[in-house]
Amino acid sequence: MAIEVGTKAPEFELRNQHGETVRLADFKGRKNVVLLFYPFAFTGVCTGELCALRDELPRFVNDDVQLLAVSCDSPFSLRVFAEQEGLDYPLLSDFWPHGNVAREYGVFDEEKGCAVRGTFIIDKDGVVRWTVVNAIPEARDLSEYAKALESL
Repeated sequence: MAIEVGTKAPEFELRNQHGETVRLADFKGRKNVVLLFYPFAFTGVCTGELCALRDELPRFVNDDVQLLAVSCDSPFSLRVFAEQEGLDYPLLSDFWPHGNVAREYGVFDEEKGCAVRGTFIIDKDGVVRWTVVNAIPEARDLSEYAKALESL
């Protein structure tokens, strides 16, 4: 079960597609965070969602908001995926310990070994203010994220 609105967001430290360490704490007090979990790079629905975010990037990466996309793929595959699709925002690897952060957020599918489509909007104080969880085959609606961000 995914963590609930009003909960303090679990801290994490993951590597991005460039091997750089990214911590949730890096944004505390500075930016709201859109934390998006997705099953796998290079798959149809995931590629569609991440490219849609790329196309609307100023809404999700700006002075007030940071988008962080997380999968259980290795950082090496995420780098190739980001280059292939022109994704300039952080793709974080929850590869090892496998799915640990997705488990902390309650969005890891143990049978499939990947995250489901969970999205969490975390405010500048580190509190979850909005969330949606979709099954693996169901794409999310980006306009819902934008509405939730406007309410912060």
